[in-house]
Amino acid sequence: MSFDDPKVVDNNVDLEQSASESDASSQQSVGLQIARESEHAIKYRTCSWQKTAALLFSEYICLAILSFPWSFSILGLVPGVLVTIAVALTVLYTSLILGRYCVANPGLRDICDIGKELFGGSELAYNITSLFFLLNNTFIQALHVLVGAKLLNTLSDSAQCTTVFMVIAALVCFVISLPRTLDQMSGMGVFSAVTMGIAVLLAIIFAGIEEHPFGYIPGDEPLVTVIPVSGTTFVSGMAAFLNITYTFVGQATIPSFIAEMKNPKDFPKAIWAVTIAEIVVFTLCGAVMYHFIGNQYMTAPAFGSLTPTYKKIAFSFAIPTIIFLGSLYSSVTSRFVFFRIFRDSRHLHSNTLVGWSTWVGIVGVTWVFAFLIAEVIPFFSDMLSLMSSLFDGWFGFIFWAMAYLTLYPGKEKWNGPIRSAETLMNYFFILLGFYILIAGTYVSIQSIIDSYKAQMVGGVFTCASNAL
Repeated sequence: MSFDDPKVVDNNVDLEQSASESDASSQQSVGLQIARESEHAIKYRTCSWQKTAALLFSEYICLAILSFPWSFSILGLVPGVLVTIAVALTVLYTSLILGRYCVANPGLRDICDIGKELFGGSELAYNITSLFFLLNNTFIQALHVLVGAKLLNTLSDSAQCTTVFMVIAALVCFVISLPRTLDQMSGMGVFSAVTMGIAVLLAIIFAGIEEHPFGYIPGDEPLVTVIPVSGTTFVSGMAAFLNITYTFVGQATIPSFIAEMKNPKDFPKAIWAVTIAEIVVFTLCGAVMYHFIGNQYMTAPAFGSLTPTYKKIAFSFAIPTIIFLGSLYSSVTSRFVFFRIFRDSRHLHSNTLVGWSTWVGIVGVTWVFAFLIAEVIPFFSDMLSLMSSLFDGWFGFIFWAMAYLTLYPGKEKWNGPIRSAETLMNYFFILLGFYILIAGTYVSIQSIIDSYKAQMVGGVFTCASNAL
């Protein structure tokens, strides 16, 4: 068939007209949502793309960056850099697909609505996605309870019981979680991202200027390898990959962010800005700190590889991120539950006693569960790996490959060599997601078992210090 075949021309014209009509319908739907909220006391569709970028920066420029040097020490310098860039570009692509899907379906408020839509309106799919979504966010909150206690122990030289420090961290995060709209939290997100950037920069500088890494043994110089060291196991290699993947995969909350944007079509600006910053910061942090610390002195997070004074200075700048990011995930979770309770009620948009009491109660419950999880899995890198394996396969790859197949149904997905190649890539993402789920969960659980057997961590509800 020639390129001038009228059937091909007609098909292309039909596709362009369909896309144009879909965009117009989407914009009209968003406009109606904004108009309906205009007279309410609490408005949700108020975020510009810049404020959405601020929320994304606060989500991605986080303490998990300091797990990259550890991952590089397992994978080797070159594979570490290549995996970082490959995962970043993959997540950028799937996030752009996510954005297009949300623009095409502006009535979807969160990833649970998307799960239902992707599986043909199935209530079962909605309920399972909701469970995964709530668990994903609560595990991330738990990570920040754990790291909050780790920070307090480190800065105070373990002046108090670790369980008490976990309670303090959870209470502070609870208070910061109380604002009801994401627009109100975006300013805190900017401050959080900036201070975390300073913490990472200081950690890199201190790793370079200190005479030796913490725990240095005279004569045993830091070992840095281009490729993985001999004897690296599948369990440790997969754990390193999952740590990197976890830090990049944050799509579970993105639909909630887009649902509060004034113009969802501006979302690509936000995700491009964040991804460029991620690639630069994550790669530099991983490579430079690994170069100075080496394999045998590496910890996760890498603050623990700095000498005590440098460690405390750098770690202290991570306080806003530890508090805010856990609070952001609590806010997203609480909003999901709150909208289900008061879907068509005046309490959703008004400052009523019932509305605020329910909101505070929901936020409080999320932090109780986060505290309990943090007590049961009290170690940083294994918790990152477990979260990544359980949820990132779905929320980072499988869902958005399915969204792509929905955007290009039937023969459209095979319309030309480029579209066909993109379709094959999305089928690969589905397989990758299931591999992360199955192999990753096995590796994470085995690593947790090994950590307990080696007595590398204390017991449940222990007062033993978890200081770096």
